[in-house]
Amino acid sequence: MFNYKYLSREHLEGFDNYKYMAIDTSPLSVYVMHPFWNKVVELVPKWVAPNVLTFGGFLLIILNFLFLSYYDYDYYAASTPVYNGTIGEASLNGHEEVIPQSLWYAIGVFLFLAYTLDGIDGKQARRTQTSGPLGELFDHGLDSYTVFFIPACLYSIFGRADYSIPPIRIYYVMWNLLLNFYISHWEKYNTGVLFLPWGYDFSMWASTAFFLWTGVKGTSFYKKYLFSGYTVANVFEVLIYATGVCTNLPVALYNIYQSYKLRTGKMRTATEALRPLWSFLTVFVVCSIWVHKSSHLPDYDLRALFLLYGTLFSNVACRLIVSQMSNQRCDAVNWLLWPLTLSATVSLLLPHYEVAAFYGMTLLTIAAHIHYGTCVVRQMCAHFRISCFYIKQRSD
Repeated sequence: MFNYKYLSREHLEGFDNYKYMAIDTSPLSVYVMHPFWNKVVELVPKWVAPNVLTFGGFLLIILNFLFLSYYDYDYYAASTPVYNGTIGEASLNGHEEVIPQSLWYAIGVFLFLAYTLDGIDGKQARRTQTSGPLGELFDHGLDSYTVFFIPACLYSIFGRADYSIPPIRIYYVMWNLLLNFYISHWEKYNTGVLFLPWGYDFSMWASTAFFLWTGVKGTSFYKKYLFSGYTVANVFEVLIYATGVCTNLPVALYNIYQSYKLRTGKMRTATEALRPLWSFLTVFVVCSIWVHKSSHLPDYDLRALFLLYGTLFSNVACRLIVSQMSNQRCDAVNWLLWPLTLSATVSLLLPHYEVAAFYGMTLLTIAAHIHYGTCVVRQMCAHFRISCFYIKQRSD
């Protein structure tokens, strides 16, 4: 079942010749986090495989999403009013905290632990002399999935009703975050260097602080206007766009331009350089048409919608990462685009089948992505004669 060969001989030969190159200039990362991670990794036994740390951090993020799904599946918990209890009386008497405030502390701690595990897995690989392409692919592949889970949890702080932003706007906020992640790896596809964005470390610290502060004050703290009718959720929305489209994209374009000017990159033609963008754009366009023309989405099941396009994105991103690491040509179209287009078409032409098409597409996407990831990891383990979660004894 999980023995399908997604990687060609050319892919595997490319991985054999792969050398990791990254540049991290973030002051927070260089002067604060790396010294901290250097101390923390010394506490990890050397028999612990780096991928165990990576996967453990990913599971903590999933756990946060599951906790909030249990208490706030429909994103209304942060907007639940308390009425004064008099029969026939409907005057608002306050705000009910449906999500236990202690849970916000746990979510904040789990997020910071996941961030720390993601920061020390590479250091653990170097300590144990197990660095290799599999570890980087495993790390970045799970990061591509994590990138939607964190904002999906943050949205529970604001809710979808009063003093927040509606589902259709959080939909585009999420896509902006996904685009930021994708741009970094598209940049590496053309330059050969991963320029780590400053926004990642700051966003992890800010998200952790948001969760912990919500544990102190509750979600009712955000039920107010800051200035001129703008709420905290509105400011959050503006900052996401400002740090993405206005900073990350121009820097990436500049780095790609410099790689062509100095002839230090892959020197692909313009058509080949832009090729990875089509997979992202086509999935985004079809999803957006479906959401805007739908009679149900995005209000029907917002969490499932997050899961659908978050998983679609992760599959597109993982294939790009495989291509850039193995120095192979990236797919112009992801095959999941075709069932996605079919599901959207059926939903728009036959609205009474939309719910079935939506959930069917979501399940298909998750199953396909898990199959792809598992098969690729197994194939690379077989090729390099290593174990994903276990450090084999060295023959020397």
